[in-house]
Amino acid sequence: MVHPFSQPGGEGPEIRIAKLSRPKRTTDVVAALQHMQKVVGARNFAVFRVLGRGLPSTRRLTCTLSSWAGETENMARGLVEAHGEALMAHLDTSMLPVVWEGEDANAFVSDELAAFVQRLPASRLPCAGIAFPVRLGSSGNGFVVLVGDFLRVDTDLVLDMHMRAGHIMVDLLAADEKRLQPAEALNEREIACLQMAGDGCISESIAEKLGLSVHTVNAYLGTATTKLDAVNRVQAIAKAIRLGYIR
Repeated sequence: MVHPFSQPGGEGPEIRIAKLSRPKRTTDVVAALQHMQKVVGARNFAVFRVLGRGLPSTRRLTCTLSSWAGETENMARGLVEAHGEALMAHLDTSMLPVVWEGEDANAFVSDELAAFVQRLPASRLPCAGIAFPVRLGSSGNGFVVLVGDFLRVDTDLVLDMHMRAGHIMVDLLAADEKRLQPAEALNEREIACLQMAGDGCISESIAEKLGLSVHTVNAYLGTATTKLDAVNRVQAIAKAIRLGYIR
């Protein structure tokens, strides 16, 4: 079986990464992540950030941006359950990228790449993956993750990808710290809907509790997502927590 982090025989990487640009909005960050995904042949990308401070027991990895769409919650939970503890421990001690194999893979990382990454034990995750750690302090710590059936990664590419991951996390942190303009501030209904969504309520349940229609609840959640410059409801909830709107 071909290892997911090795190059197919006779084929070398032809893609060269251009000079990094400075994304200004979340949509630009998503474009940068999509480019990383394409370069390594990944199926999906995700950004996991560390929420909470202090002792390891008070901190957790949370997916704040991904291309998993409706599967974000399940996919993120599966990854955190499989490797979350190891990733958190790794982030405290090393900046080497972390790789793992999917449940159908049984080969090891090539000797050439092994010196530049840390390999986790095999898991029952459906895809192989590579996670680039970034430490920016406080809420800027986390991983840019790429997953897929086959990832085209060599030693030169892994260094370039790691640098790009750092720039992405810097941009996300800067966006979080940017103060919202008065016109962009969340109103009481938007905050209430986000809080309930963050507590695990679906739109129908929120509508019933607030005496609103499901359409109105979805509209409030949509405007809140736009105001927070988030790409989906999951990221909007995570941003609202960091900005102090909800708990």
